[in-house]
Amino acid sequence: MSALPSLVLEKLENLPASPGVYLFKDREGTIVYVGKAKSLKARVIADLDTLVTASEKEALILENNLVKQHQPRFNVKLRDDKQYLSLRLPLDDPWPRLWVVRRPNRDGARYFGPYHSATAARRTLHLVNKHFQLRTCSDVDMAARKRPCLQHQIKRCPAPGVDEVDREWYGEQAKNVALFLSSRHDELTDRLGDQMREAAETLRFELAAVYRDQLRAIAKVREGQRAVAFDGEDRDVIGFFREADAAEIAMIYVRGGRIADVVTLPLKNLRAPDDEAISAFLAAHYAPAASDDEGPSAALPIPKEILLPMELEAEGGLGEWLSELAGHKVDLVVPKRGPRHELVALANENAKHAWTDRRKSSVDVEERLVKLQEKLRLPLLPRRIECIDISHLGGHDTVGAIVAMTDGVPDKKRYRTFHVRGTSGDGTGGDDYAAIYEVLSRRFKRGLDARTELRPADSAMLAVADSAGDDDEPAEVDADAGWDLPDLFVIDGGKGQLAMAIAAARELGLHDLALCSIAKEKENVAGELLIDRIYLPGQKNPIPVKSTAALLLLAQARDEAHRFSNRARERLGKQKRFASLYDGVKGVGEKTKQALLAAIGGPTALARASDEEVLAVPGVTKRHLHALRAAFPGPSANDSEPASS
Repeated sequence: MSALPSLVLEKLENLPASPGVYLFKDREGTIVYVGKAKSLKARVIADLDTLVTASEKEALILENNLVKQHQPRFNVKLRDDKQYLSLRLPLDDPWPRLWVVRRPNRDGARYFGPYHSATAARRTLHLVNKHFQLRTCSDVDMAARKRPCLQHQIKRCPAPGVDEVDREWYGEQAKNVALFLSSRHDELTDRLGDQMREAAETLRFELAAVYRDQLRAIAKVREGQRAVAFDGEDRDVIGFFREADAAEIAMIYVRGGRIADVVTLPLKNLRAPDDEAISAFLAAHYAPAASDDEGPSAALPIPKEILLPMELEAEGGLGEWLSELAGHKVDLVVPKRGPRHELVALANENAKHAWTDRRKSSVDVEERLVKLQEKLRLPLLPRRIECIDISHLGGHDTVGAIVAMTDGVPDKKRYRTFHVRGTSGDGTGGDDYAAIYEVLSRRFKRGLDARTELRPADSAMLAVADSAGDDDEPAEVDADAGWDLPDLFVIDGGKGQLAMAIAAARELGLHDLALCSIAKEKENVAGELLIDRIYLPGQKNPIPVKSTAALLLLAQARDEAHRFSNRARERLGKQKRFASLYDGVKGVGEKTKQALLAAIGGPTALARASDEEVLAVPGVTKRHLHALRAAFPGPSANDSEPASS
């Protein structure tokens, strides 16, 4: 205690025995940890601040807000909430559809999830689309459609935007989907059984077959769900395992008495006590997506019971806060025996297993990186690897994609895509060498700027990630990830592509950047199969990849870069194909453009329309009209003033 500064000692003597929040600071005054306590006097770094609250619940809310505000380095850090996906089903829509969203809103729609990965969410979406006949197209696509799409042809959509569809029957399908996603399988099975028999009795055998297939799909899903029913209620079960500053949280979702999903999350550099780590996880997991005048609501469904592996100091305030969010009583239970205790034991075992697997995987990757360093004679351990690939379509829509791997795992926040400009401004005419030189010159220039802590004046990156945000694409580029250069840069190609990369690096004075290229397997002139091989600067003969685990890391990076560049090129082509001539009109935004297309049509129709007709379009003003007539002269082009609205 005597080693503490006198300021801290003075504060400790005057701490109140009341609920509140404490903020630990380092010598520079930076907040390094935010915590809560029933009694601030019972909790005791170079400095601390305390904030007294009226209750434990207020302390929990204040702690959550301060952690978000200050991002202290010793607090529990979970994955960014953008990674949690849900499925949205607006049952009050005339023709409901199901799709993936990142954050539930208070809009009256039903939300299902969260899903621990985009893959799990989209797999569920695919299962629903395959067996339950709901439309998959957006409202705009459905309104513009003149004939049924492929989904209708393969019997997965009744095409409500084109064909005559029984709205009541369609609504029943949507309700069945809601039951399916809510894991109310018993109720849904009874419902579908009755519908199948009714359809068969009225000789609608094709419809009866649809219900039969849905019943089979439900049965198959239930086969993979372990029954733990002792009362059939929904509950979330928390498991926890920790060694030193690394821990794992496991969460078992029990729905309708069956295990619907098991999710594990790592907690790294953990300094907080075990109970605080679990409290912080629950607060972050169920935290509201937004607050409005009606008050906050949970971003995720909260069951009536949450089973915990240990007592929490903040249990009272946490339970009160969760109950308020959920709109019903939420019980936090630490079971000592019986089926509930067995569920917690199962969750703890899952947490331990995940922690062990993650540690083993980390050790394996370390060994592979060391062997890769030795094999390629690299000056540094290649913890971060980047790889470039070029994709184009007949010499047009040329895109360069760069992917990153950190410790053998895709680092999607560092993925980058570049529109290749070329000498003509429309790519390089299929010249991969020129494209590689251009893209790497821009990438390396960014890296050089990062070394000198400078930011380039203009943005060299013209396109980044896919907005779909699934597991295959990053949701957005992380500006904090920076442009610093990797330990090893890999080029998809052979000696020629490697030579272009070396030229781009040396032009900027980057003589210390480790480079190599990896060529795909092919046949030589003698008909012999040449396996993947790696080319190094200054070395005549390539290194065969074969099945060496360390070298396979480079093949994985190459394959990922190839996939990512193709996706980027497809997006660019799609943007061009679906571009509207209205896109270039100054002041005409997306909503105005859609309104014009719906009410009048394209520029040709606009040229025939009178000013009065254009101004009658919702959202179109005189300012829009002037800009539109300047771009597409119409019958009123010679008038000094457009007609009044």
